[in-house]
Amino acid sequence: MLFSSITFLYYFLPVVVIIYYVLPKKLKNTVLLTASIIFYGWGEPKYLVLMAVSILQGYIFGILIELFKNRQKNISAKISLILTITISLSLLGYFKYSNFFIDNFNSVTGLSVPLLKISLPIGISFYTFQILSYSADIYRGTAKARKNLIDFAAYVSMFPQLIAGPIVRYSDISEQLDKRNHNISLVSEGLRRFVIGLSKKVLIANVLGELTEAFKISESKSILFVWLYAVAYTLHIYFDFSGYSDMAIGLGKIFGFSFPENFDYPYISTSITEFWRRWHMSLGRWFKDYLYIPLGGNRVSKPRAMLNIFIVWLATGLWHGASWNFVLWGFIFAVLLIIEKNFILKFLNSYKAIGHIYVIICVIISFVIFDNTDITSAFDTIKDMFGVGNIPLISTESIYNLRNYGFIIIVSIIGATPLPIKIINKIRKNKVSNNLLNIAEPFTLVALLAVVTGFLIDGSFNPFLYFRF
Repeated sequence: MLFSSITFLYYFLPVVVIIYYVLPKKLKNTVLLTASIIFYGWGEPKYLVLMAVSILQGYIFGILIELFKNRQKNISAKISLILTITISLSLLGYFKYSNFFIDNFNSVTGLSVPLLKISLPIGISFYTFQILSYSADIYRGTAKARKNLIDFAAYVSMFPQLIAGPIVRYSDISEQLDKRNHNISLVSEGLRRFVIGLSKKVLIANVLGELTEAFKISESKSILFVWLYAVAYTLHIYFDFSGYSDMAIGLGKIFGFSFPENFDYPYISTSITEFWRRWHMSLGRWFKDYLYIPLGGNRVSKPRAMLNIFIVWLATGLWHGASWNFVLWGFIFAVLLIIEKNFILKFLNSYKAIGHIYVIICVIISFVIFDNTDITSAFDTIKDMFGVGNIPLISTESIYNLRNYGFIIIVSIIGATPLPIKIINKIRKNKVSNNLLNIAEPFTLVALLAVVTGFLIDGSFNPFLYFRF
């Protein structure tokens, strides 16, 4: 079930919210768990068993880790931690990476080992990481094991952020599982954030996605068309993912939770280092705290610190997908981050205009690789971008698509910057204009919802990239 679907918007969500607020406080986590089971099992109920196994082993080993730590049995606690990590990663590895390794094994050996007939369970990367961080935090003593299985299962499977994040650590919401605020102000703020995220997804990301698909099936490529595709895809993936994060954060507020922010205008960055502090922030923090720092971080020799960066970015690339283009994508960012850290970061911070151009070019190229599982095809596209390929500068189809999608590209470029919110904040400084905005806002949100509904009923292009992660 997609957030951006009629079923979710007008059937599932209203029913869940009504039941949630009608029932007493002690049953609210049960309502969330039940709703999450229905949500997750809507399209592929067979994978509910997999989620149940993941939750149950995380719950049991969490209690065991805390028990052994309290009794000073550190070896037993460590073994319990290793076991839960092994089980979690084994399940993730089997469903996400088995066919990738079989395919590469066949390529290397010349054998024909048949691929497994399995599909990737929705949200497995996200809830696996949540269980791993939960277990690690208990082992470190920074969190207490959850004794109530329903509460723990509600945390792991919570539908607002299950399929796309942000990755919510147990420490982020452990207290909120027991006690959280429910009021009209939070619900109003949550609905506002949800509708804005929904609009970003349907009215911007989906439209840009149509352009990228038009490019892929076109037989009339040109340099202009390649750049239109590359820019559109770069904006598409941002609005697609950040839109879903906005919806998740908004839904969290409706149910009384405060989820961490996941994006902070990454395309205004002046270095790749800054870009990764602003893009998918919950994932970046997870890898930093649970992989980079345990490996030694930058508190080791320079060669080892560089190796740590490569390991983290290999893992980051593979987290996004079981394909060599994702490995290459992660490798490129590792190289750029190492170069910045050792040579050019001060220069980029001093000459921000140059730094910004450098970031945009690097990010656009990286997302061309990200979008093409065929690496040869990705490099052909990059060569075409810079006029190395044997294609014309302009084609009739490229002019047609520029006219059709030029306005939405301009809107999305502006929307990917803090400019709109700065303008709104400036307007709000005036009392009269602030009152007018307060009056206009609910009507604007209703109008956006109506337009989005029209798009969805019309059966518009409506994929979601991060389902595959």
